[in-house]
Amino acid sequence: MLSSSLEAVRLVVAEPPPGADLDTVELPCVFGDAITALRRAIVGTEPDLVVATGQGGSRPDITVERVAINLDDAIGADNAGNQRTDTPIVPDGPTAYFTTLPIKRCVAAIQEAGIPATISHTAGTFLCNHIAYGLAHLIATEFPRLRGGFVHIPFTPAQAAEREKRPSMASATAAEALRVLITAALEDLRDDRLPVEAGAGNGSKSWLSRKIRK
Repeated sequence: MLSSSLEAVRLVVAEPPPGADLDTVELPCVFGDAITALRRAIVGTEPDLVVATGQGGSRPDITVERVAINLDDAIGADNAGNQRTDTPIVPDGPTAYFTTLPIKRCVAAIQEAGIPATISHTAGTFLCNHIAYGLAHLIATEFPRLRGGFVHIPFTPAQAAEREKRPSMASATAAEALRVLITAALEDLRDDRLPVEAGAGNGSKSWLSRKIRK
C-alpha cells in the first residue's frame, strides 16, 4: 500500500495548481541519503519553492511544520537498516531552523478551502524531521533565495482501517490541500520579490518531494 503522502503527491502531479511549473522527486527513506538526493534535486531543477511531504499517521489534519531540530533519534531503522540515536543531523549545525514557508498564510488558505489544517511545532525525530532540517540547512547555507518546508499528511482511510483508532483523510482532499498550499506560498513569494507593477506573473517553479518507504 502506498503511503498517504505519495498518493497525495501523485494526484497533485496529475493535476497541478494553476501557474506552477511542478517537478517531483522521491527521496529515499535513508538517513543522509535523503538529504543528498534533496540537494541534487535542488541543484538540478533550481526551484523557487520546495514542499517536502511525509506521512503523519497520528495526525488528524494537514500539518505544516514550523520547526525542524538538529537531531536524529529513532526507535526504528530506516530502509537501509540504519538506526540513529541522539545523533545530530549536521554536526555543529544550529540547534533548529524555522521554516521559510509562509505557514500562517498557507494554513489559513487550506482552512478557507474547507480542509482541516494546523501549524505543527514538531516534526518528530525520524526521517520527516531529518528531511525538514536538511532542507532548512541547505536553504540557510547554499540556497538563500529558496523557500521551503515540510508538510505531514494523515493516513488514508484504507490505511486507517488496518489500524485501531487512527484518523484519516482522503487522498483527493490531501492533494487539494497541497495545491492550495503551493498556490498560497507562491503568491507570497511573488508579493515579496516582485514590484507591484510587475504583477503576480506565471510559471514560478516549485516541486514536491515525498519520502518513500519500502
